[in-house]
Formats: sequence, structure tokens, C-alpha cells
Amino acid sequence: MAFVRLAEPNKKPGLYYAVTDDGLELPVVDVSHPSFALSLDAEAQQKLSRRFMAEQERFRKLPRWIGMALMRFVLRGSRLAQGLRRADGTFLDGMTTYLFKLGPSNLGPYALPIDRRLVSSLPAVSMRLRLSDMAQLLADNLAPRLSAEPSRSLHLLNIAGGPAVDSLNALLRLEREHAGLLKGRELKLRVLDGDAHGPAFGARALAALQQSGAPLAGVNVTFEHVPYDWSTPEGELARVLHQAEQARAIVAVSSEGGLFEYGSDEQILANLRVLASVHDSELFAVGSVTRNDDLMKFVKQTSNAATIPRGLATFRALVAQAGFRVAQCIERPMSDQVVLRTP
Repeated sequence: MAFVRLAEPNKKPGLYYAVTDDGLELPVVDVSHPSFALSLDAEAQQKLSRRFMAEQERFRKLPRWIGMALMRFVLRGSRLAQGLRRADGTFLDGMTTYLFKLGPSNLGPYALPIDRRLVSSLPAVSMRLRLSDMAQLLADNLAPRLSAEPSRSLHLLNIAGGPAVDSLNALLRLEREHAGLLKGRELKLRVLDGDAHGPAFGARALAALQQSGAPLAGVNVTFEHVPYDWSTPEGELARVLHQAEQARAIVAVSSEGGLFEYGSDEQILANLRVLASVHDSELFAVGSVTRNDDLMKFVKQTSNAATIPRGLATFRALVAQAGFRVAQCIERPMSDQVVLRTP
């Protein structure tokens, strides 16, 4: 049990709470709860994108030294800004990403006014939409198979998943929309990630969702963090897949804001080839792919984000080299969420 350094004073009915390694009590994101539900039509998404580009363009026109001084002043003391600075030219860590998914009304007493502005911005809204899409795609693709094979266990493998909130929300969707489908079944949620802080919070979030009266109460799911470097999937990824095969488990793989957005072509292919070696022809992977449109080209000009804007056409050609196809896609600002299957 983690020590609570800063408790959430305004807990909301129907939400559950878990503690970070450094003692912040945070709500467990549940995309079906009104506090987290987010629905934007295409027109609203385009409007948000145009506003974001206009704001960034005005900032870019400032002399560099003025812009840097202004940013330091505005962002001083911001927990989110600290995370963004650590991510300059590299990955945004799992817990900072999680905070961006909370939305402005769910940030706690640790947040500054600028933090609420940041989580209202297009990148943060895109993360929230991405999470909802991932959970939907995972649940929708799992439900028919779980229904057809009620005696088999389920292994969820989450690559670079941090707290694995996409996997948790997929389980929440399955439990609510397909009552009884998870009951009596052994479930394993394995997070393959190089950082331990996100998975540690994810394990506490799962425990909160499994307590008496909570949505996953009575669901037999265990959480495991597997230290992982996606440059060498022949080790840990191959091992957990082999264990799943030995258990005759149904396997679903996900990577939200992870492998397909930050990994090199070689790293993506190496991971997919390990997945393709599994004998289960119905294994599928869900992930997010950075777009390669005008918006993302503009973002690349104004930030040091390490995501690789391949776009869907390039990504389709890439995964085909490992024997996969894009079976489904949800298009959003900044990233598209895809389901990969073997032909």
C-alpha cells in the first residue's frame, strides 16, 4: 500500500482512486464515467486542431529568448511541465501521460491553473480519445471469442503501457457490456515496460477496481510488470507469449502511445515477427499510429516530440513485411488507432 502524501479531497461517486509511487491520490480513469466520457464529432475535432495550430503559430513568431522566458515563467511549478521537459526529444513517461488523460475537472490539489490549460489542449484531448478508442477496439475484438470459448483464460499483453489504463478500460467495457463473460475465467494483465512507476500505479488501480462493490469485483485478474526493452523482443515478449500458449490462453496485445508511435521500423518489425510466431491465428494487436498530415508536420516544426509520423499508408506497408494487415482503424487528430491481424 503506497503512502498517501496528497489525498484527493473531492472524490466523485462511481470513481475509484489509487496512489502513485510518490504519494498522489488519483482517480482511476474510466472512460464510460461522465467525468471522463469524451465525444467529439469530426467538425469539433477540426475546430480544436485549427485553434491549436493558431496558438502554436503565435507563440512561434515570438523571439526565441522571449518565448523561452515566457514558458519558464508560465510553467514554473507545474508537474505536467516537468514531465514534458523530461520527455524533450524522447518518451513522455507513463504517469505524466496518465495525468494528461484526467481532463481539467479531475486534476487534484497538486495542479496549477496552467496544468488545467495543458490538459484541455489538443494533444491532451487526443490522448483521451486515443484511450477510449483503444479500449473499444480491444473489447469489441475480444468479446466474440471470449463468448465462443468460455473455458479459456485471457492474457492481455501491454507493450510500453505504463499503468495499462487501456487494458483496464477494455476489461471494464467487457464486464459492463457483456455481463458474465469474464466471470470464472483466469485473466492475466502483463505490462511490458522499462519504467516501473506506471505499472505500479496500474496494479493499485486494478486493486481499487476489484474491491467489494467495484466494477471488477469478483473478476479473477492478476497484474504483472515485466521489465522490457522493445529492441530485444526475442527475450521477454517471446517468453510471455510462450507461457500464454502453454496455458492455452486467448491473447490480445496492445500498445497505446507506444511501440507503433516511437519505435523504429526495425523495432516494430522485430516485435511483430515474434507475435507472428504464435500458433494462434486469431491473435491480434491494437495500437496507435502517429499521423502524417499537415497538423503533425506542424507539430514536428514546433516541438521535439520523438513520435515518428508514419501515417497509415506507410504503416500498412511496414506491418505487411511481418505478415500483418490493418483490419480496423479509427481516425483521430494526431494518431489513428488500429487493429492488426494476420491475413
